[in-house]
Formats: sequence, C-alpha cells, structure tokens
Amino acid sequence: MTLSIDFIDETGQLSDKETGMINGILNFAAGKEEVEEGSEVSVTFVSNERIQEINREYRDKDQPTDVISFALEEMGEDEIEIVGADIPRVLGDIIISVERAKEQAEEYNHSFSRELGFLALHGFLHLLGYDHMDEQDEKVMFQRQKDILNDYGLPRE
Repeated sequence: MTLSIDFIDETGQLSDKETGMINGILNFAAGKEEVEEGSEVSVTFVSNERIQEINREYRDKDQPTDVISFALEEMGEDEIEIVGADIPRVLGDIIISVERAKEQAEEYNHSFSRELGFLALHGFLHLLGYDHMDEQDEKVMFQRQKDILNDYGLPRE
C-alpha cells in the first residue's frame, strides 16, 4: 500500500526519522483500511500559534489544539461527485501542532515519536470518516486507533 503523502514542516523541528515513522504508520493504516493505492494526503507541522489561528478561523475555537483534519471528500451542498475518472483519491489535510505533541508526550509519559504517530493516525482516521462526536463513535474510533498503533508496533508505553 502506498499513499502519496506531502509533508510540510513549518517549524523545521522534525527529523527524517520522525516523518519516516509517520509515513510508515499512515501507509500501514491505509492498508488496514483498504484505502485505494496512490491516494493523497498532506501532513503539515505547525506551531501552537498557527494551529490556534486555523482552529479559530475554521472551527470558531480560539485556542491551540493538537491536530486538525480537513477531509476533502465530504460532499458539500451543490457539489457533484466525479465518478469513473482515473484520478488519485485526495483524502485531505492533517495539521499537527509540534508544540502540543511535545507537551502531550510529556504529559502522557511516552515518546514524542509515539505522540506524533498517534496524532497523525487520529487525523488520518478522521479523513476516512471516523469521528468521536458521540460515545459509540468514540469507542469505535479509539479502539481502531489503539489496534493500528499496537499492530504497527507503536503501543502506549
């Protein structure tokens, strides 16, 4: 399974090893979720200040958060679905606050890499339609996250 992942590190803080791990876990998850070969996703790493701007602008929440996903496949009103075209599936964008990831890794007493992997996977599952708006959906999504992280070899330490 190969996703086409565009990494953008606005912070300049991530190593090739960390983006490689995220590439690995997202491709592993895409295989588990049977996502079409060649599907596209972007992962952008930002500061708390930048993710707060995005959160305020798009979600009316004026505070930093750890990860935000923008699914590009959700059909809006008056949109027409393109069927049968031989173009890659564009899943959407995942935006991760590097600062929040570091804070949470410390708070949960696990590695920065594990937290990055968790946040990238969490955002990716949102792009695939998983949600945690109610208790039942949350159970399903969080169990799926846990299973994928454990199977990939990135369990909670």
